[in-house]
Amino acid sequence: MHSVVCIKQVPDSAQIRVHPVTNTIMRQGVPTIINPYDLFALEAALELRDKFGGEVTILTMGPPSAEDSLRKALTFGADRAVLLTDRFFAGADTLATTYALATAIRKIGQEYGKPDIIFTGKQTIDGDTAQVGPGIAKRLGLLQLTYVARIGALDLQARSLEAERRAEGGVQVLRTKLPCLITMLEATNQIRRGAMADALRAARADIVKWSAQDAGVEDISKCGLRGSPTIVKRVFAPSARAEKAAFVEAAEQPADALIEAIFKRQPTLEADLAALARGF
Repeated sequence: MHSVVCIKQVPDSAQIRVHPVTNTIMRQGVPTIINPYDLFALEAALELRDKFGGEVTILTMGPPSAEDSLRKALTFGADRAVLLTDRFFAGADTLATTYALATAIRKIGQEYGKPDIIFTGKQTIDGDTAQVGPGIAKRLGLLQLTYVARIGALDLQARSLEAERRAEGGVQVLRTKLPCLITMLEATNQIRRGAMADALRAARADIVKWSAQDAGVEDISKCGLRGSPTIVKRVFAPSARAEKAAFVEAAEQPADALIEAIFKRQPTLEADLAALARGF
């Protein structure tokens, strides 16, 4: 089987800065890492390859420096890495990003075999939108499973997969047909330590680099800043709450009295809970 894992090189969130005019993230001079959520997606793909065979292709879109993150991914055992890099991709929002990545995934399918599963992390730590995975699935016409905590049964002959999806009401067990797209939750696995052989291979590996033309992008106007309708009006840090948390002694109180005390401190909570219950 063939898995494609979409990763992103992101600024270290501890040292992030925002441009005062454009309200976009300033990436120059800020150390970069692989988006932590994407590592759970990578490990899930590697585990399936270990069990069923096949290949894992890593894909990212970014500047030439994103090659460092791809080599890091190769040290964990991925088979190949593709860097989608072109000045036309600069300033892309999630809409433009999914257009470029979906185009590149089609090209990967032509060059290396159609992927059975496309993996992404649930979101990135720089944008936090959780839109790219579902956006790719929509553009490619794929079934999608989001917020997946565990991949269960996989039947390559029947082309079906079973997964556990974490939801507000508990855990959903879902079954889907292949090919599909999966976004992985955090803390669902632990990324392996790469073998020395993989580290040596990653250091001398040829990273496949595609421009917009190489990837088969047909409409440049849908890429980068020109293809990004998102406008960031303002970026700000939330103000600290003046009200501090209160300690409610529950050991000696009956449940009804405790609930009444909570509702008294939070006047709108009871109505909010009732409205939520009507929605289910």
